[in-house]
Amino acid sequence: MIGKITIGSRESRLAVIQSERVQRYIQEHCPGMAVEILTMKTTGDKILNQSLEKLGGKGLFVKELDAALLDGRSDLSVHSLKDVPMELPDELPLIAFSAREDVRDALILPDGVKELDFSKPVGCSSRRRMLQFAQLYPQAIFAPIRGNVQTRLKKLDGGEYCATILAAAGLKRLGLEHRVSRYFTTEELIPAAGQGILAVQGRAGEDYSYLNGYSDEEAAVCAQAERAFVRALGGNCSTPVAAYARVISDTEARADLQTDLSVRLRADLSGDLPDRSASSVCGQDAAGSEAPGVNDCRLLRMDVFYFDEDTGKSYRDSATGSMRKPEEPGEILAEKIRSLRPE
Repeated sequence: MIGKITIGSRESRLAVIQSERVQRYIQEHCPGMAVEILTMKTTGDKILNQSLEKLGGKGLFVKELDAALLDGRSDLSVHSLKDVPMELPDELPLIAFSAREDVRDALILPDGVKELDFSKPVGCSSRRRMLQFAQLYPQAIFAPIRGNVQTRLKKLDGGEYCATILAAAGLKRLGLEHRVSRYFTTEELIPAAGQGILAVQGRAGEDYSYLNGYSDEEAAVCAQAERAFVRALGGNCSTPVAAYARVISDTEARADLQTDLSVRLRADLSGDLPDRSASSVCGQDAAGSEAPGVNDCRLLRMDVFYFDEDTGKSYRDSATGSMRKPEEPGEILAEKIRSLRPE
């Protein structure tokens, strides 16, 4: 194993904090290994007066980090998964996922303000957030806001906006939980795919066994499911699309069905679910052998939101599927949405 590891990171305080978490893990589990963080300003960090859509999407936040990985200046990169492009080069795969932290979006008011004042715009550049927020507050108007968390809070407190919306996980990592005025439930604002999860990206063919204990199985499966939905609709990090998957027990899935919560099961899990044998849903194959990585009766439940820019229609739906095939619920929901679009 190599004796020194260099972690590539954006230079924002949040990005460094996130990279430091991976750094500490490696240091604690590989005593004697030198681990340093290489920070850099990305194209997306440098240009703040234009929308990401006009600039080319959130891929601009990883462009320089990818270059450092490819030329060997760094050995891995740490990202907020929600900011990672849906399509990645084969030579730079995602190799580990942190356990998911608070997945919710949070409303932030100017310092000292207690109530929303819609005479000013809500500072927000995310179409996903704007569209769902407007369903809760139809009177809201929006104005773009760019920059890191501290920059956005400074603009908010300076009187430019009545509020802004940020990911709760990032605020908590920065020790800014006290700025939260309210948390939105995942039913009110369905999160972005991967929100609350840190992704570690590396080079294909390298030995990353030192991260084996870092990666969280449930987060990895949920990430795969959520990103599959976005990809199936041809979306990217700027598309007004949301996907939130979580692992539930077979008992919870049955309870959802019994209380009529509109759970839509994969075709091979529907119909006779209450009487199906454990081998069909409890992590076993047809011969009764335990499937790798799944050792109990767990399923994936996923809620999604999609806004069709061409028709102006929004879609919300949910599905439940197998942990062994995490891409299926998203692909099924994407196909259903496509079928509802007018020709």
